[in-house]
Amino acid sequence: MSNQLTLESRTAQGKKLKALRAAGQIPSVVYGGDEPVLGASAYNTTEKVLLEAGYHSPVELLIAGKPQLAIVKNISVDPVSRRIMNVEFQAISADEVVEATTPIRVVDFDSSDAAKLHYVIMPVLEEIEVKAKPSDLPEELTIDGSKLAGTEDKLTIADLVLPKGVELADKELEVTTVIANVYDPVAEAAARDAEDQKAAEGADAPAAEAAPAEKAE
Repeated sequence: MSNQLTLESRTAQGKKLKALRAAGQIPSVVYGGDEPVLGASAYNTTEKVLLEAGYHSPVELLIAGKPQLAIVKNISVDPVSRRIMNVEFQAISADEVVEATTPIRVVDFDSSDAAKLHYVIMPVLEEIEVKAKPSDLPEELTIDGSKLAGTEDKLTIADLVLPKGVELADKELEVTTVIANVYDPVAEAAARDAEDQKAAEGADAPAAEAAPAEKAE
């Protein structure tokens, strides 16, 4: 497994985590055992593993020299510096069916009739929750966009082909749920220009003169 990360045990908590981060470490917590395990790992190595794994690929943690399979549960990021502040992992087993967030990517749209007309694909749903055993979790789900022809066409959940061993986590999700739409950018721009022109003409039009009041008899 390429997503491997060594966690060193830590005792630092609360305000003491500031010094840990200043030393180039990211504090983490591993849930799923009898007690949460507090750990820390080098910033650059952790960032690389998290970018590769995201919320959809399992990570093999080495905790006190012992391997533990896990998935990323939460990543806390500083809103200003955008640096990773804390990571939460969920321990799992190889035979356990788990849920994970998986990206959706439209493929082969460039060969479609819609693309030849210079239409554009507009993603609506870019990721979806799936469940599978860790070894079956896909890095991404692809959906075929080669058959799209006009602006009335769309891709839905019904067009999504799941790999063997993978199911949608939400069983109540409608098959008609839209994943991507097709739109004409030229027509959209013309419609916006027409609306702007109409609004400008309305603003320039003189106010209607008030009708003179009728004289009382």
